[in-house]
Amino acid sequence: MTGTTILISDVEVLLRETAAEDILPYYQRLSDSDIEEKTPGDLVTVADQAAERRLAERLPNLLSGSIVVGEEMTHADESILDRLQSDVPVWVIDPLDGTGNFAAGERTFAIMVSLMHRGETCVGWIYDPLDNCMAVAEQGGGCWVNGSPVKVAPAPDDPARMQGGLATKFLPDDLLSAVEEGRSKFSRTWTTMCAGQEYLSLLSGEKHFELFYRTLPWDHAAGALMYREAGGYACRFDGSVYHPADGGKGLLLATDPDTWGRVHDILIPSVAVKVAEEASR
Repeated sequence: MTGTTILISDVEVLLRETAAEDILPYYQRLSDSDIEEKTPGDLVTVADQAAERRLAERLPNLLSGSIVVGEEMTHADESILDRLQSDVPVWVIDPLDGTGNFAAGERTFAIMVSLMHRGETCVGWIYDPLDNCMAVAEQGGGCWVNGSPVKVAPAPDDPARMQGGLATKFLPDDLLSAVEEGRSKFSRTWTTMCAGQEYLSLLSGEKHFELFYRTLPWDHAAGALMYREAGGYACRFDGSVYHPADGGKGLLLATDPDTWGRVHDILIPSVAVKVAEEASR
């Protein structure tokens, strides 16, 4: 794959255009008829649908032979996920991450796109249109936020001084109990219900760790690449490498391997790891 420098800027332009024309005109202006429930508690809006249509049409034009996996199209046809293992480049699109927040008129949403090839993430983009914040990472090439290189700052040694995110919504009961028991060991834990914003918080140093259970590729391919390229550490609960196309569950991110180990020991004891492994099969 060549020409990534030009490709990166072209995608940035497209994300800004998509936000300006398909998303922000609906911000705090949605009517009831503009919002649907895909499954209980899982919303989609006309903004999600319009943004995905634009991105799915335009992104393949930027890279000859590339194909698309979008969140909304995959909801309609799960077999589209098989494209992630393709030998051709694949654009993975989350047209509006944090749809529930967007529908409620809150600020915490983002657009996420990644470019994958043979199951691995090559480039990732996260764009927060309200703050005009653009994060980009290229495999082996580093991570930038608004054009400036980013390196993850060290976490405090003492967990009682650490801040982090715990996305507990989809955790199995046994694992949820372990995570909730460990929560009090940290200075502060919270979640925005928007993976893109969680990754921006990790990159900024506002959060020292993050735990997710459901790891859909459009939610995590771009952000996990960014965090690794910025010097952070991201693994499955059992310590194995996270691959966005493997269909597994559970992802723990922390500033470095030692911090990852300390957080893991508090939140995910061995019995909980076994529960997570069984649930992901």
